[in-house]
Formats: sequence, C-alpha cells, structure tokens
Amino acid sequence: MDNSHTRQSLNHRASEQTLISLLELDPSPIDSPTPSDEKQLHESIETDGSDTLMAKSSDSASLRTTDGPGLGNHSGHGSIFYLSRIQRYSSYAMSVFTSLHLANVSLIPAVQRSVPSSETYLLMTREIYQTTLAEPLLVALPALLHVGSGIALRLLRRRQNMRRYGGATPAMYALHRSQTGAAAMTLWPPLSYISLSGYAFTMFYAAHACVNRVLPLAVDGDSSNVGLAYVAHGFARHPVVAGVAYAGLIVLGTGHMVWGMAKWWGVAPSTEGWQSSSVVVDKKTKRRRRNRWLQVQGVVLLGVAAWAVGGLGVVARGGLQDGWVGKVYDDMLARIGL
Repeated sequence: MDNSHTRQSLNHRASEQTLISLLELDPSPIDSPTPSDEKQLHESIETDGSDTLMAKSSDSASLRTTDGPGLGNHSGHGSIFYLSRIQRYSSYAMSVFTSLHLANVSLIPAVQRSVPSSETYLLMTREIYQTTLAEPLLVALPALLHVGSGIALRLLRRRQNMRRYGGATPAMYALHRSQTGAAAMTLWPPLSYISLSGYAFTMFYAAHACVNRVLPLAVDGDSSNVGLAYVAHGFARHPVVAGVAYAGLIVLGTGHMVWGMAKWWGVAPSTEGWQSSSVVVDKKTKRRRRNRWLQVQGVVLLGVAAWAVGGLGVVARGGLQDGWVGKVYDDMLARIGL
C-alpha cells in the first residue's frame, strides 16, 4: 500500500504543466457594473428595450476598462478614455467641413444645374476651409486624429486582452498555435461594420485628397485652377475610374458617418436577435430593432442621394474642358497614370 502511494508521488506532475488545459476556458472580460450603472441599465431597458447603445453606459464602461496596469493614471482616466473622446470629438469637427463640401459639390450644382455657375460658390466657401489656418484645423488634423485614435484604441484593447488572459506567456502562445479555424481564440477586439467601413473609406478619402489637393500642389504649386470643372474633366476622361471612386466615397463615407453618429448619440440599434439565430428575443423587441435599423439605413440612403444628386447628376456630366485649362488637367492626370 505504501509502495503504490510512493510510486504515485514520484510520478506526480507539477500543476503548472496543466496550465494550457485550464486556459481553454477563455473567459469573457466583463466587469461588474457599479450600482449606479445597474440603475441606468435598468432604466434603459424599461424605456427602449436595450435597443440602443447608451452614451452614458458606454462612457462608464470605457472608464472602467482603462484601469489596467500602465493604462490608467491616478484620476482613473486612462489612455482608452482619452482616445475614445479624441475619436468622438474629431468626428464632430470633420462634420463642419463635410457639410460645406456637400453643399459645394452636390447641393448647389443640383440647384444651379450648371458647373460654371456653381464654381462661384465653391470659391466663396474655399475662403472658409482652405486657408492656411482653417485647412489643417478643419480638414487634415481631425481626419488624422480620428483614424489614429481608432488604430491606437484597437492596439490598446488587444494589449489589455493579453494582460487579462496571459497572452504573452509561453502556455498561451502554445494554445494559440494549437487552435485553427473559426473556433480559434483571438486577442484582437472585434471589428465592427462601422470600423470596417471607416478603414475602407480612409483609402478612398486619401486617394480623393491626393488627386484633388496634393497633385495640383505638386505639379503646379497651386490649386486655384482645380474646381468642379476639374472633376467633370476627370469623369469625361475616365468615367469608370471616376465613377467607382465617387461611389466608394459617398457609399462608404455616408454609411460610416451616419452609423457612427448614431452610435455616439445612443440611437444605433442592436441587431442581436433578429440577424443572429443564436440570440432569442420576443417578436416585439425583434420588430422594434428591425425598424430602428431600417430607419438608420434610410438616413444613409438619403445621405447617399444628397451626394449623388448634384455630384453624379450635374458635375459628372459637365464634360471636357477646352483650351489650355483642359491641357493642364490632362497633364496632372497623366502624372498618376490616368
């Protein structure tokens, strides 16, 4: 009896060797809400059936998730707290330029029904957002802050997940290497449709800025000759390329902006329960969520129509420019292979 017990003791393995099997539980990083947060959550459920992303609740959640080692300070506000606000308020700053640009390139041409008569209004509003001081503050800086803070947030949240689950340990590394397919565990935060459309829109936005702003400055040292006639000339020379570029801009941009603002304002509907069969909700809640989703999508369609009515309906049909102006436009487009 004693000999078998001694043999088992000698063959016994340390508990650390079973760490990988314990890590397969993969818990979810959910913090316990404070009493005030529970009260807010209960009130929001009674008022709208948990269909919206409540701004106050998300602010509190972001505050609690910034208290990780190295990410917080003595006041309780960490990097994620401030990056979230940079991302939010930079989008508000960009809305000023977006509204002026929408009026210039689509709404005014739709009313004037002519590219030459719309150029005057474009020159007038350029004095607002294309000055030495206003252009960096209203156009370049908010865009860089918005995209940069979004990327930084993803990196910091992944860093938090690594600290929560021990992602930097050899055992967790072996677990990641052993998992494949859809069930594989990832430490990256989920990529929402809003974020995905934002990254795609960034590429179209950068190409648009390069062709219409950077290219004229690099070739002529000035962009005073670039306006709606330049855009019309590009559509006439390369209708397919210009059409795809403009469609990508207005569809991705409008969808990202409308859904992003709906999220900031707490009116973005939840799609859990009517798009996913894994979540069961009652018919009334499912119908309410579907109606809200359709309402937000309706606003997106209205935004796309607002950009297209003058941009595609008038400016894109403006035709080629004659004389030396048309030659200047052709030379600039030739620099990028068009």
